[in-house]
Amino acid sequence: MKKLLICAVLALAALTATAQNPYAGFTRNLPFQMPEVQAPQFPDNRVSLTEFGAVGDGTMLCTEAFARAIDALSSQGGGHLVVPRGVWLTGPIVLKSNIDLHLEAGAVIQFAADESLYPLIDTSFEGLDTRRCQSPLSALNAKNIAVTGQGVIDGNGQYWRPLKRAKVTDAQWKKLTSVPGGVESRKGYWVPSEGYVKGEAGANMNVPTATTEAEWQAIKRFLRPVMVSLVGCKNVLLQGVIFQNSPAWNLHPLMCENIIIDHVLARNPAYAQNGDALDLESCKNALIVDSKFDAGDDGICIKSGKDADGRKRGRPCENVVVDGCTVFAGHGGFVVGSEMSGGVQNIMVRNCQFLGTDVGLRFKSTRGRGGIVENIYVDGISMTSIETYALTFNMYYGGKSVAEVLADGDGGNEVKPVPVDETTPIFRNIDIRNVVCNHAGYAMEFNGLPEMPIEGIHLKDIKIKADHDATFQYCKDITRDNVDIQIVK
Repeated sequence: MKKLLICAVLALAALTATAQNPYAGFTRNLPFQMPEVQAPQFPDNRVSLTEFGAVGDGTMLCTEAFARAIDALSSQGGGHLVVPRGVWLTGPIVLKSNIDLHLEAGAVIQFAADESLYPLIDTSFEGLDTRRCQSPLSALNAKNIAVTGQGVIDGNGQYWRPLKRAKVTDAQWKKLTSVPGGVESRKGYWVPSEGYVKGEAGANMNVPTATTEAEWQAIKRFLRPVMVSLVGCKNVLLQGVIFQNSPAWNLHPLMCENIIIDHVLARNPAYAQNGDALDLESCKNALIVDSKFDAGDDGICIKSGKDADGRKRGRPCENVVVDGCTVFAGHGGFVVGSEMSGGVQNIMVRNCQFLGTDVGLRFKSTRGRGGIVENIYVDGISMTSIETYALTFNMYYGGKSVAEVLADGDGGNEVKPVPVDETTPIFRNIDIRNVVCNHAGYAMEFNGLPEMPIEGIHLKDIKIKADHDATFQYCKDITRDNVDIQIVK
């Protein structure tokens, strides 16, 4: 009787905690310690964007109205900025502490296709310190911020992005390359301006070689921004909104703490270059729950900086729960890397489905990164129609998708060991279980470094139908418990 009473008390306490914090359950019974994450609270102040002179006709530029509304709320200690039904054309929006940007049903915020509205700023892109155009929606070192509601945020990405002919139909190619000023810089590769061509020449993975201000300004279109940039923020909620058509990455929380992404849809066209849906970089205590991702690149991606810049920052991405999410397309369903130089640890991914992605579970890095990826737990993944690998660990990432690597015949050469130092990436202690994949091109790939094998991977209760079997190179302590691979080719 006493034991039953104790159980009842504990159950009541759990129900009470959940009622007070609906997100409390996501951090219970994890294989690592993680504090509860709560949604930010806001003062009960509400203003409508229309009170500040905005018109939602898709023609009037509302940049100043957004700024005035945010300043007015901020002066009152914060509150809710309500965006009514309509199409609200605007330049960059900068959120401040204690502000909830709330989009009512039928509200579309569309960012204007005009590079002059987006000044160049110092920032980080693809894990490296550089300059880019200011993001359409951003916040820097803000506390208690949110983007909520039922509306849409559209980045007008086609104005910024390059296009590969092989990724689109004839009709799409004709339509998308009809933008004035664009050029086919090489066969089958179109860019939106001559300045883009100059910026791309000599650039290192999208980081250009410009030095003078004139040089930077001349290549401005090449410096396309991530759409939502949240840097150094604490207590963040993204809930209910559709984020689409970004110039580069879609959602990019960087060095944030206590972040909740709940019931959002982040989507880009399948042909969107660098069109990642979500890149969570060097963040701590994050929930990504009940959301959908449909991308031109990686779907849900965990990062922590690149090479020397990432190691100098030294901030891992840690304490992350991904639960109940769907990825429809993209280079990977759940991805770690390749920018993981600050480390990745304490990640739980469960109850997700990947439908038609290039890869299902993708872990990638390369020599030069450094960083340690460890304590990753994956439990309960359903996959269908995976183009290449259901699961891949590849320490030879070179900037291509797995499909492109296979199509181009890259890899397969003998690899010689090199000395281990701070630039050597380490992947270890990863548990993957309860996975079903109804067809992949390849079952699994473990492709480690001879000087630093992939280590301590536990696979349990996994069933994969694939055209090709699993491969193992430079890995150790890989345990398989009830792993069933059916070759169906």
